Amino acid sequence: MSQQLKAAISSKPGLKTRRWLGLGTATVANHELDHIPVAGDIVVYFSDVVNKAYQLEQWIPTLEKLHELHRVVLVFRKVPTMRHFRKLTDLPKIYVRRLDDLVNFYDFNDFKLCLYVNNGMANFQSLSASRPVHVHVNHGESDKLSMVSNQAKAYDKIFVAGPAAIERHKAVLLDFDLDKLLSVGRPQLDSRFESELPAFTGRTVMYAPTWEGENDANNYTSMDLFGESIIEALVALPDTRVIYKPHPRILTSTTAAVASAHTRINEILEEHNTAGAQHVIAEAQNILALFEDIDALVTDVSSVGLDFLYLHPEKPLILTDRRNNLEKLNREVPVSRACPVISDSTQDSLLASMATHLNAAPSEERLQMRAFYFGDRQRDSSTTDFIAAIDTLIKGREQQLQSYEQHASAVDSGDDD
Repeated sequence: MSQQLKAAISSKPGLKTRRWLGLGTATVANHELDHIPVAGDIVVYFSDVVNKAYQLEQWIPTLEKLHELHRVVLVFRKVPTMRHFRKLTDLPKIYVRRLDDLVNFYDFNDFKLCLYVNNGMANFQSLSASRPVHVHVNHGESDKLSMVSNQAKAYDKIFVAGPAAIERHKAVLLDFDLDKLLSVGRPQLDSRFESELPAFTGRTVMYAPTWEGENDANNYTSMDLFGESIIEALVALPDTRVIYKPHPRILTSTTAAVASAHTRINEILEEHNTAGAQHVIAEAQNILALFEDIDALVTDVSSVGLDFLYLHPEKPLILTDRRNNLEKLNREVPVSRACPVISDSTQDSLLASMATHLNAAPSEERLQMRAFYFGDRQRDSSTTDFIAAIDTLIKGREQQLQSYEQHASAVDSGDDD
């Protein structure tokens, strides 16, 4: 091999080429797992990169409670993601790079159940393990198109929040076994958090936009259309503190209009703070902790609005509609029937009368919507239902495995008819 070729394939861009050629290199570690015993009953499988870590982060308090009864192991496929979670939890963690290692890891251990918080494509590598029960729990409850995937058919069970999610699956998926769905509420909302905001005597309103999604069909953000106008309307209100809480992926958005709106919103809030206001740009704070100190929420179609509805159905909730189609929104996003909606058609009038909407009295319709999305649950009951459902599935799988092993033993001994 020439010196030039050696230099090319040992460079960083050439590492993939080197592996493809089957050439070993001291610069690329190829760790393998074989016969590694791990004390665990439940695998939480997360194959994604750090910018999707929020999907698992919200589950950590619930998983730590589950760990008290059934030993939980977090399995990662990306080293930076595992290192990120070292700062967030003491739950056992392991990084598995290759598919062969993942198969060996599952085969050598006796995991009873695997949990998945998203529909990452690499989930199918974990789904190849036949012994555990595979349970999809998702990372939120919302009316986004992405909340229902045909991939749901691959899991043994899907935990959902309540009746709305069941209706969503029924409406979207063909040839889907609805018995796969188990309603457990929203365990993440049972956690209590310390207040992260300084004391304030006036009204506190949060604007919490979602990101623009990975395609137009999944784009529900208001940032590029209404973001600056919403902030301008809120900061103009007397005795009002504004909390700007963007979706984590807004911070790294490469969509010019979204990135520009984010920059401009920060500038508006900082300008008012310089003049004595107490607005907060909350990029890193826990949104559930922030909920405890806010009096009203303006948000997009996402899990944020529904979480707020569950925790504070008595407080005003305002949604946005970038498609300017209220009839379609009411059909696909039922909660929109119970709150004001900012769209191209309503933007001017609604923002001009923002104070009236923020002072609106609690409505029976919002309470009904809360029950539709989450069932007739009180806070703390979801975690109980979640753990009970997992316990039932584990016991059921243990009985199945025992029967299978007894049958296999009988066949091996020649006693089976």
